[in-house]
Amino acid sequence: MPRLARSAALLLGLWALPLLLSMPDSAHAQGRAAAVAVDPVTRQPLTATVEVLGRFVARQSGTIAARIAERVDEIAVQVGDRVARGQVIARLSSDRLAAERARMDAQAKAAASNIARERANLGKAQQTLERQNRLRGSTAYRSDRTEDAERDVEALRASLRSAEADAADAKAQLDLAEIALADATITAPYDGVVTVKHVSVGSYVRLGDPVVTMLNHLELEIEADVPANRTGGLAPGTLVEGTLQDGTRLRAMVRAVVPEENTRTRTLAVRFMPQETASVANAANQAVTLAVPLDRSRQVLTVDKDAVTVQRGENIVFIVEDGKAVPRSVRLGESVGNRFEVISGLEEGDLAVIRGNEVLRPGQPVTIGEGQG
Repeated sequence: MPRLARSAALLLGLWALPLLLSMPDSAHAQGRAAAVAVDPVTRQPLTATVEVLGRFVARQSGTIAARIAERVDEIAVQVGDRVARGQVIARLSSDRLAAERARMDAQAKAAASNIARERANLGKAQQTLERQNRLRGSTAYRSDRTEDAERDVEALRASLRSAEADAADAKAQLDLAEIALADATITAPYDGVVTVKHVSVGSYVRLGDPVVTMLNHLELEIEADVPANRTGGLAPGTLVEGTLQDGTRLRAMVRAVVPEENTRTRTLAVRFMPQETASVANAANQAVTLAVPLDRSRQVLTVDKDAVTVQRGENIVFIVEDGKAVPRSVRLGESVGNRFEVISGLEEGDLAVIRGNEVLRPGQPVTIGEGQG
């Protein structure tokens, strides 16, 4: 070849080399198989949860009120004191009440004496009537005396009934006086803690006035406001996990779902019973985070989250069919750990590509890496 021709060919080759080097690698690899890792589409129980904030509430709490109107003689507790059921909280003045009880006791005894007297009079009248009846048929019998004796018996029976009624009334008045005297000593109706003291020594309380406020710190339960559409998995007896602010973990069992929806928040109040109350130091209104199940456990089709890519606003999963990558448009549901619930687009057993799917093209040959699939 002449020197001029060789020089021209060399220049042409040098000019074309950058063009060849800049060609996309995919053009050369159009028929080359891509190495991928796969994971099968499987069915598993749906156990997804949502976190809700709850609080400890006392099953027993409220004001302890005076049952009589009297002056306060003694306050036996202070705010923060722990008291046992039956322990004295306060004492009201009882001198008037004791005197009233003594008066009612005397009236009851007098009424009992009246009954005894009326019974004796009735017995005497009945004896007289019996003697008159034994004289029937003799010359000494007089019908008018018999009739008078009969009327006397009737009158004395009525007097006895009246005396018995008076005695019953006196006994009831005595019982009321004893109850009022007992009510002068105010005791704790349950084990608990005094949270508020409403009166002091020397003050006067009326019937129903608060003396102290208590709450039962030994019988706390958890209340949480759960979205109404998230209560399907909260049947009574369901166990859930909880975490206190200090990181302490506990379990709680659903006791009841209150069937009244809050119109502002669209939530239902759910009550839980803590299962480890002895080991958890808690207080009323203390916060606790609960992992509430979204729904009743059910079997769902799931795919690994790494298999899902988003292309043009669609969720796409590549599966391996006959050694080639086949894209599927899928509709996803709830998150189940590191997987998604598959509502449509895949079938159980499909091999979903979980690595190497970012650059796959539809129909591209693939090879599954060793130990995968």
